[in-house]
Amino acid sequence: MAALGLIVVSLSSPARALTPRVFSLDQCADQYVIALAPRSSIVGVSPRVGDADSYLRARAAGLPRRRATAESVLAALPDLVVRYWGGDARLDAVLAKRRVKVVRIEEAEGFDGVRANLRRVATALGQAPRGEALIARLDAQLKAGRGTWGGRSGFYLTPGGFTAGKGTLIDAMLAGAGLTGAAAPGYAAAPTEKLVLNPPDRMVLGFFDGPAARSAAWGPGRQSVLRKLAAGRTAASLPGSILGCPAWFIGDGVEALAQRAPR
Repeated sequence: MAALGLIVVSLSSPARALTPRVFSLDQCADQYVIALAPRSSIVGVSPRVGDADSYLRARAAGLPRRRATAESVLAALPDLVVRYWGGDARLDAVLAKRRVKVVRIEEAEGFDGVRANLRRVATALGQAPRGEALIARLDAQLKAGRGTWGGRSGFYLTPGGFTAGKGTLIDAMLAGAGLTGAAAPGYAAAPTEKLVLNPPDRMVLGFFDGPAARSAAWGPGRQSVLRKLAAGRTAASLPGSILGCPAWFIGDGVEALAQRAPR
């Protein structure tokens, strides 16, 4: 009987190593885990996995939704935890003590950062081919969108009146479709006066499709001058589900912009 037990352990251990039990701590991590992990290996996703701004919400039905607390995570007995911003700093120490591996999704300033995130998470899950397939999807979208707007200036705007310039994934998305970013580096409030005096060729709106737009209705992004500016020059209004996470689906934004480029 003891020998039989050893055989069972030896057979099950490699399979467990190839398909670790995985827990995602936040909505961004949810997208990576749902896309890359075998469904049967997912032991926890965030409570927001089914929200309107969750890219893979349609595939989240039936998955166990758990809070990003040490108690909730440890109760699920994961081998691997994937996180972007979810959980507090103390959780790392708790997981390390229990020898639970943590894989982080890093901020991405461009598409190379997205590729690196995909490869890191896919490798940890033992699912490298799935990661490469998503990279190939992204690369195909970038190839199709390259130069379509011919270098025209583009300005990104959120409902709260914020924008994104050089060194951000949003700017990389604009450039991927052939738009030249018209904002200053990093994330900042939109310079309304400068926009009026020197309007961009096109505006690209983000997060105007859901709760973010309603909760920020008072913000400068709703000022009449910006609304008028956007009304006649909006290249696309992109959903929050493709903008809130440094992931492969930023390519959907490139594709949407390319499809609206002048022919």
